[in-house]
Amino acid sequence: MSEWTPKLGSRRAPLYVAIAEAMADDVAAGRLRPGERMPSHRLLAARMGIDLTTATRAYAEARRRGLIVAHSGRGTFVRTPSGGAPGPLARVVDLTLNGPPELEDGAGPNRAWGAVLGELAADAGFARLTGYGDPQGVSEHREAGAHWIAARALDAAPDRVIVTCGAQHAVAVVLASLGAAGRVVLAEGLTFPAMLPLARYLGAQLVGVTIDRHGLRPDALAAACREHRPVALCCVPTFQNPTVAVMPEARRAEIAAVARDHGLALVEDDAYGPIAADAPTPLSAYAPELSYYVASLSKSVAPGLRIAYVLAPDARRTRRVAAATGATVWMAAPLLGEIAARWVGDGTAATIIRARRDEGTARHSLATSILGPRLTVSHPHAYHAWIALPERWSSQAFAAAARLRGVAVTPSETFAVDPTFATAGVRVCFGSARTRADLADGLRILGRLLDDEPEHASILL
Repeated sequence: MSEWTPKLGSRRAPLYVAIAEAMADDVAAGRLRPGERMPSHRLLAARMGIDLTTATRAYAEARRRGLIVAHSGRGTFVRTPSGGAPGPLARVVDLTLNGPPELEDGAGPNRAWGAVLGELAADAGFARLTGYGDPQGVSEHREAGAHWIAARALDAAPDRVIVTCGAQHAVAVVLASLGAAGRVVLAEGLTFPAMLPLARYLGAQLVGVTIDRHGLRPDALAAACREHRPVALCCVPTFQNPTVAVMPEARRAEIAAVARDHGLALVEDDAYGPIAADAPTPLSAYAPELSYYVASLSKSVAPGLRIAYVLAPDARRTRRVAAATGATVWMAAPLLGEIAARWVGDGTAATIIRARRDEGTARHSLATSILGPRLTVSHPHAYHAWIALPERWSSQAFAAAARLRGVAVTPSETFAVDPTFATAGVRVCFGSARTRADLADGLRILGRLLDDEPEHASILL
């Protein structure tokens, strides 16, 4: 029997509904697996310290949503795709991880890894990459970072570049250098999932800013600055995660003007910028004196190449970010920094990006051919898309129903800074499916589910 106890968080729904929603979240996330036996009504009530009637109503609501099935004399189980006896799914098409797609012919990246590792093994100076170094990064690696950033039309001097262990680490050390602990940090109301635990870890108060189809709204940002006096804004202007919004250049100029009016530091995560062949000029170009520009190779080249470059506004703030890097990891791994620098310098990174972009475009075409207008917001070069759900669906119920059919997608609540920003929508990632055939299988299931009524979704495939 499952040890499951729902995590209700700050849900504002009636208690029995909140329990059912927590169950939907755990099914969608795979924490409750198809066929798993649920605690009895009485046991759940005892664990939670609630009355038996509330527990019974919660299970009834969960059954209505197609999450569980009761078998007389046996108990209550997480529903399987067939709706019948408990049993494991044959496989799950995972469309939750937002990373670059594997290539149908993976020989190119494999050859690149083999070549660079062979070069390093034969390098007489290899030992220099195995010791301690400057927390700001090896000078040659910072030069490669400046070159990488300059390709996005920014004036990047190597002495203002800090090498970090990926974009997540970059955002963390920038916020730490700004003294975010105990202060307000702003982010898009729907933001990348790692931003929420990062703010908690730093002791910062994360406040969401309203977004629209173009990304952050300047009027909402100005209002948040007046109300909260934030220390920084963290945002993803190109291929916003999860909504895929690309902020137009005019909007970028407006956002920069608001930041300048309030002396607001801008932390721009441009991880997807290199992927989009037509990406606008970075937001940081409109207010360079306030901006910390983060350029990562993980989304565009290889997720395991945990190297990102931070371009700080000036020498003083560069030293502060470098000090935060030293306090957390001492330095980014020089070996990975060397691989990144070589690939940036000899064009390997650009070649891999083009190949992944072509694969991503093919997967996007596949998705549009299967889902059509049900794919609400997407871009030919993006690895993820947004599906706004029909009114009859909640995001948790849809994600849970999809999971029971063998497809994992991410509901809007995962990205919401607070519940007011959660909408009826899910993010779908094209890159995380192993092959195009797997992606097509998963998308067809989602298409059928989008056409189903929730009360029928528990029995229709």
